[in-house]
Amino acid sequence: MSEQTDQRLAVLIDADNAPRSALSDIMAEVAVYGTPTIKRIYGDWTTPNLASWKGLLLENAITPIQQYSYTTGKNATDSAMIIDAMDILYTGQVDGFVLVSSDSDFTRLAVRLREAGKKVYGMGERKTPNPFIVACDKFVYIEVIRAAAEQAQAEEEKSKNQKPQKKKEAPAQNQEGERKVPKAVVKLIAESVDTIADEDGFAALGELGNLLVKKQPDFDPRNFGFSKLSKLVKSLPRFEVDVRPTSQPNVTHILVRDKQSK
Repeated sequence: MSEQTDQRLAVLIDADNAPRSALSDIMAEVAVYGTPTIKRIYGDWTTPNLASWKGLLLENAITPIQQYSYTTGKNATDSAMIIDAMDILYTGQVDGFVLVSSDSDFTRLAVRLREAGKKVYGMGERKTPNPFIVACDKFVYIEVIRAAAEQAQAEEEKSKNQKPQKKKEAPAQNQEGERKVPKAVVKLIAESVDTIADEDGFAALGELGNLLVKKQPDFDPRNFGFSKLSKLVKSLPRFEVDVRPTSQPNVTHILVRDKQSK
């Protein structure tokens, strides 16, 4: 799934609805989609529960924005973040926004930013209400980001502790994939392949990935235990994957076909 990694992004974080322990992993995920030129986090920093953020904010060069809780039961943080987002939008300094929160109050903001032609990436926990998820161009679950980072770290430590061995071919994952991927997702992939397939029934993997995210913003192969869309599709017996070489070294075209299509 290709992304524009040269995009200038404004990263706005709701400290009241984002886990402190995942901040570094979130910022690493942001780098996949572009360059974070503005990084701000909003909260009442006079409260004891936000004091533990300080070290992480310094490590990631994130600017804390103070917003006092004037009235009990009212979330002043949301208002400050929304106002700043609109100010940034009108300056034209960025190509897109990353909204880090599990709060549905940012649904209208995401819609407004997209109406202005900006890319909107949402990042929140699985408890995030669906209206906010579908209001974004792409939505990534923080639990998935954290799990992927932990797995990568574990594999790195394992490789350091093990002696060099002859690389073995990974076992087929067809049956494993069938268990991990819900039938609804398999149907979504099949319908998307059919939409963009050529006369021979093949669809380009990159184009397929883009269409899947447009249809379902929280679609991510990592949700099902696969690091890439190509690995997910290869694990499903329903689909045929054709890898074709190009004139450029180390560059291939990956095509997908639904075996059940008529």
